[in-house]
Amino acid sequence: MIVDASELVPPANSIDATTEAHRAFVLRYVQPALAGLIDGSVSTLAPIFAAAFATHSNAATFLVGLAASIGAGISMGFTEALSDDGSITGRGTPGMRGLVCGAMTTLGGLGHTLPYLVPDRWPNAFAWATGLAILVVAVELVLIAGIRTRYMATPFWRAALQVVLGGALVLAAGIAIGSA
Repeated sequence: MIVDASELVPPANSIDATTEAHRAFVLRYVQPALAGLIDGSVSTLAPIFAAAFATHSNAATFLVGLAASIGAGISMGFTEALSDDGSITGRGTPGMRGLVCGAMTTLGGLGHTLPYLVPDRWPNAFAWATGLAILVVAVELVLIAGIRTRYMATPFWRAALQVVLGGALVLAAGIAIGSA
């Protein structure tokens, strides 16, 4: 039996609607959210931990973390919204992508900022807050690796190694600068 090769290749216009909807979801929401979460979780590590180790004050560290998280969220939101209007790439409306990216950037930074709400007057408050913040960072990085595995087809261990390496370098820089 001879098979015509054209029977083996589906026509270009028969792309599965579910596959196209998934692709659009990833481009419009997951990718901007992931970029924001990575930026918020990683880029805010240096200022937060520099403030923590320079001052040993939970209150001061919280304020720096809050400012870094909100500032990074605003910056990343505008960056994403202004990077592409979606007409060529099909990545959706710039306002929605900017909102998603900015919100996730802020959330990523706030995660390891919130432990510094532990009042300075508590015994070992700085140690508790810093330990909790480091635990939150670990959870954030595992979450990022999981999202990359689920939506970006990156093997989990490769994704984890990449984000943990980047996060560790930024964390070490913040601690080193704050301890100087």
